[in-house]
Amino acid sequence: MPQIGACSKSLVRPNLPKSKVAVVTSSPTYRAWQQLDRVPGGSRLFSLAAMARVPYFASILPHVRRMEPGVAEVSVPKWFFLHNHLGTVHAIASCNAAEAAMGMLMEATVPTTHRWIPKSMTVAYLQKATTSLRATARLDPLDFTQITEGVELVIPVSVVDDNGVEVVHADITCWVTPA
Repeated sequence: MPQIGACSKSLVRPNLPKSKVAVVTSSPTYRAWQQLDRVPGGSRLFSLAAMARVPYFASILPHVRRMEPGVAEVSVPKWFFLHNHLGTVHAIASCNAAEAAMGMLMEATVPTTHRWIPKSMTVAYLQKATTSLRATARLDPLDFTQITEGVELVIPVSVVDDNGVEVVHADITCWVTPA
């Protein structure tokens, strides 16, 4: 099965004109972000709505800070219910932050002509997470018209602490197909 991501550029088209990489039709999630991000407190309201739609993420109290085609950032506060037995942020909480960022990225990037689902995640725990976290997912511009069969997209997600130190790195593989 074809795979694209950080190592393979077979479907990545970084030099395409903006019209070729623009989202053909935005997802309802991305349209909601675009409307709410413009108003004071809108990103918090959007984040609450996202937790209502995907209740599992409520455990990490994600705050979507940035969401646009090619990049999404989600912050997660360090609070008691995310602690492990060492008093640091639990490893799986950081995985949830990575998955939330990836989901926001895909909702902003994948046009409604296609659909996506996470398939696997490879995680490296680099350091103890002793502060709040920020997960950033990135994807090079793609020409989705070239995706006519299912492909795997590898989404790299960097999870950093308040000091900007990467404490977790995740590569999340998503399966993308025409809708």
